[in-house]
Amino acid sequence: MHIYIQRNNGISITRQIVLAVIDQILSGFLQEGEKLPSVRVLSKQLNVSLLTVVKAYRELEQQNFLYSVQGSGTFVRKKNNDIETACIEEPLTQDWQLSVPDYLPRSQLAQFHHVPQKIHLASSMVDPELLPNRHLKTAFEHLIQEDGTFLSRYGHTQGDQQLRLAMQQYLSGLGVYTQIENLLVTNGSQQGIDLIARTFVGPGDVVILEAPTYPGAIDIFRNRGVTILTVPLDQEGMRLDILQQLFDKHHPKLIYTIPNFHNPTGVLMSHKRRRKLLEMAQNTQTLIIEDDPWGEIYYDQHPPAPIKSMDEYGHVIYLKGLSKILAPGCRIGVLSASGSIFKRLLAAKANADLGTPLVTQKILLPFLEPSIVESHMQNLRTTLKIRRDLALEILSERCPKEVSWMVPQGGLNLWLSLPEWVQSHLVLAEANKKGISFLPGSSCFSVEHENHHIRLSFSFVSQELLREGITTLCEILAGIILSRKNSHSSPYF
Repeated sequence: MHIYIQRNNGISITRQIVLAVIDQILSGFLQEGEKLPSVRVLSKQLNVSLLTVVKAYRELEQQNFLYSVQGSGTFVRKKNNDIETACIEEPLTQDWQLSVPDYLPRSQLAQFHHVPQKIHLASSMVDPELLPNRHLKTAFEHLIQEDGTFLSRYGHTQGDQQLRLAMQQYLSGLGVYTQIENLLVTNGSQQGIDLIARTFVGPGDVVILEAPTYPGAIDIFRNRGVTILTVPLDQEGMRLDILQQLFDKHHPKLIYTIPNFHNPTGVLMSHKRRRKLLEMAQNTQTLIIEDDPWGEIYYDQHPPAPIKSMDEYGHVIYLKGLSKILAPGCRIGVLSASGSIFKRLLAAKANADLGTPLVTQKILLPFLEPSIVESHMQNLRTTLKIRRDLALEILSERCPKEVSWMVPQGGLNLWLSLPEWVQSHLVLAEANKKGISFLPGSSCFSVEHENHHIRLSFSFVSQELLREGITTLCEILAGIILSRKNSHSSPYF
């Protein structure tokens, strides 16, 4: 179990150990019932005092992540809280692998991205029935007939020129005006974030994230060993007054933001705040990663122009993913940057994979015709708005009054806040028994570990399953809260 301690980042060492262990558990690196290093061994490994590790383990026990057995050690708690047999260790032929150190502190997104549940509310994905599958099949068959040689050719590292030209036109419709020389095709936005992180940040650098934020970005930046500082959101997006305080004390190298229908909260950053954020970045020579996975999926009014549209000096790296809204199986995204920033990212792309597969780039080309893609987006907005409204209606009718949520103006998610004593990962265990999945809010926090939130994605399942899933989840939450009121204590505390 590798824990990277940062001694000058303003977070206590005890807290860093707690967060690291939680991340390893929620990422699946530490399994239920697995024995942790003893207090003495871990204190020696981390070069910290015994008392520090004791305090960390005690806090983890209080949060129901660990439990201790006298004379046996400390173990990862089972979700069903059955610990009587958890400390019985069966011999495994591959036990030796536990002695191999790694440098992967967190990978929580993968834990919830694909789960075998009947009602999948965990991933921000669009129902496959709403995507142009038949047209994609036809495009692929036509492509094979016209020119089958593309299967035996490598694509250009920067991306297929025809696709970049189509994306240049597409982005101009969003307000991002760029040249095809400044566009880089990636394997989804996730690779774009990874390329930026591996190119520009490492141990000792300060990165600022929103709190909460997209868990895939947290995974990447945590794996780079950076110091992560967080800024909360309000109804207009990132709190720039708090960001300014961080600028006054630190020198951040990079800010990661999702201004359009923020993941997970659904908040839309105002135009005024976008402009001010860019000005702050310019004044401090800071890079901004502007992640825009679904700015086209708006339900009330069109969002403000991207931050990139106001960027005159190359401070913004803009990411646009097409996986969510067109073809998840193609995993196509595009990155827009300029100057030496772009050149270094292109070199990082070459080091990573020499270029995105040509076949997936070619398949998407027919759908980027303006009339075709806009018609698809309009249909998608209409259908997903119906599902959003249905989810909100059920929550309003059936959810306990102690639970609150935001009404997203776009995007694919609802962000629920539970009473602080309710731990969402334990609620998830109960939901899984009913065939329901969701994303526990703790995955969306890099430092705070707020565990009383839930992200529900209303976009993937049918209306029938959406109604069943949210209704059942409301019943679970109502039962938990009622139990607390009746007994004045709860296993969810």
